[in-house]
Parts: sequence; structure tokens; C-alpha cells
Amino acid sequence: MGKVKIKKSDVWIDMTPMSDVMVLLLTFFMLTSTFVKNEPVKVVTPGSVSEIKVPEKDVLSILVDKTGKVFMSMENQNEMKEVLSRMTDKFGVTLNAEQIDKFQKDPMWGVPMEKLEAYLGLSETQMAAEIKNQGIPTDSIEVDGKKDKSEFQLWVEQAKDVNDDLKLAIKADENTPYKVIKKVMSELQDMSENRYYLITSYKKQEEE
Repeated sequence: MGKVKIKKSDVWIDMTPMSDVMVLLLTFFMLTSTFVKNEPVKVVTPGSVSEIKVPEKDVLSILVDKTGKVFMSMENQNEMKEVLSRMTDKFGVTLNAEQIDKFQKDPMWGVPMEKLEAYLGLSETQMAAEIKNQGIPTDSIEVDGKKDKSEFQLWVEQAKDVNDDLKLAIKADENTPYKVIKKVMSELQDMSENRYYLITSYKKQEEE
């Protein structure tokens, strides 16, 4: 008896629907993703079981490393430029257009006002290396023999004046000494800023 030959045929699969789904997923993740800014120093936040999320806009972020250096950032570049203008006017610092542009592009700022002009005169690579050695001073400034607000407090004050809805968020390293965090919180309390977020890493609570 002769063998039955099975007719071979090409299998064609329409991949168009899969391509459409992939494009939709890619677009979704691009539009909903929040990009993390490069920080001048590496900070490992402590674990917490709190699920309270920090708002995504109108936030003044305060970064504190384990040595006590303080840095800041804002999302809105126009507001950041206005805050810078107020601070340079107050301290008599003159910046050119290129330096102002560098300040706006910098992920975080954290240089004493007396060094700001020289800092913004560096290349971007040099700025990234130099800012790690700086930090916003939290010591009070003496004006006419009397103690005035610190540069840290003045930055916060000017930022709040520019945007009254601004929320404060403190992000500190898990190895930062308590006295350092207490110093920053005391500075805010002296300004009657008693509400702020503490950024932590979510840690699932262990079952007893």
C-alpha cells in the first residue's frame, strides 16, 4: 500500500496586533514613568513600613548625606530660576546667562553663596565632582552683630515665597547621625515649617 503524502503548507502569523500592543505598552511606561535625578552624593534611605507617598510636583527636596552635607532640588525650572534670582540679589552675587542656565540644569544645588559664582564657572564634569565637597551651610549668618537666618533657611524661605504650595521632603542616608537630621528639622521648625515628608524605602512588615 502506498504512503500518503501530506501536503506541506507555509504557516503565516499576523504579527501586527502584537506590534500594536508593544507600542502601546512602551508609550504607557514612557508617559507614566518618573525619572530619578542624579544626586551629588549616594544616599541609602532607611527602611520603613509607611506607605505614604511623596507628591510628584510642588516639592522642595532636601538631601542630607551621612556627613551632614545638605543639597536641594526643585522640579519646576522657572520657579528654580526665580529662587536663584532672589538669593543672588540678597547676597550680591552676579551670574551671567550661561551660569544661570547651568544652575537650572544641575540636578541639585548645594554650594555656599560665596562660592556659587566660581562653582557655576566650572565645566559640568568639574561641577559634578566639586559639589560632593560642598553643601548648603546650616549655620546662622551674622548681620550687624546679630544672628540671622542660615543660608539653608533662606533657600527654603525664598522657595516658599515663590510657590506657597511647595511641600518639603527630607531624604537622608540611613547612617546619617540623628543630631544631623535634628539640626535640619530644627532649622525648619525655627521658620514655623513643621510639616514635611521623610523619604524612606518601603519595608514590608514582618508577621509576628
